[in-house]
Amino acid sequence: MNSAALVHPSAVVDPGAKLAEGVQVGPFVVIGADVEIGARTIVGAHCSITGPTRIGEDNHFIGHVAVGGDPQDKKFKGERTELIIGDRNVFREFVTLNRGTGDGGGVTRIGNDNLMLAYTHVAHDCIVGNHCVFSNNTTLAGHVLVDDWVIISGFAGSHQFCRIGAHAFIGMGALCGGDVPPYTMVGGNSQGRPRGINSEGLKRRGFDADRIAAIKRAYRTLYVAGLPLEEAKQQLAEQAQSSDDVRALLDFLEGGQRPLLR
Repeated sequence: MNSAALVHPSAVVDPGAKLAEGVQVGPFVVIGADVEIGARTIVGAHCSITGPTRIGEDNHFIGHVAVGGDPQDKKFKGERTELIIGDRNVFREFVTLNRGTGDGGGVTRIGNDNLMLAYTHVAHDCIVGNHCVFSNNTTLAGHVLVDDWVIISGFAGSHQFCRIGAHAFIGMGALCGGDVPPYTMVGGNSQGRPRGINSEGLKRRGFDADRIAAIKRAYRTLYVAGLPLEEAKQQLAEQAQSSDDVRALLDFLEGGQRPLLR
């Protein structure tokens, strides 16, 4: 442990943990062995961090956060798996982040600059990108892939193995049982349904009118025109010749293990 770390007297830090310069550890925190915490990260009161876990710099765990716990998977037999967290993330009260599983890739990974609000749960083998916002009670089952700039509203979640594409917006209470393409808004209680594109979010991130118009046209091709999926993909391939954003959408449609949310 770095001597420059500030550790509250009531905290319990395993001698095998590595705390970088400027790390602050609050009261009644428990940090286990095989945990690495990057510079200037703040661990608030009553948090628990177990390993193997790697945490980057300038993160903030507000309080009562449980990080690096065993995956909630009956197939897990104690094999070595990891949780890897990037930089500048904020985790609010009672967030839970589980490690990966041996047959699921072995790693749960959180990127940079994410905000996870109270009671968010990220299960084993999930991959979360950068600049995402997960509102209260967001729940990701195992093996979910969330790309950059995704917003998930309160009490929403995703089925295992689903993918949520970049710049998507998941409305309050919507449950995603299939893949959500980039730029798409999903709404509705219980089983979520596509409701258009996230045009406001795209504007805030600097997408100009021409780019948004191309994405809207692609959405209509995929969801409004009533085309079979393969025929819609053929038309999207033509549109992608003049739009990198449509190309990204088409590339997304070519992968995945779950059906498209459609």
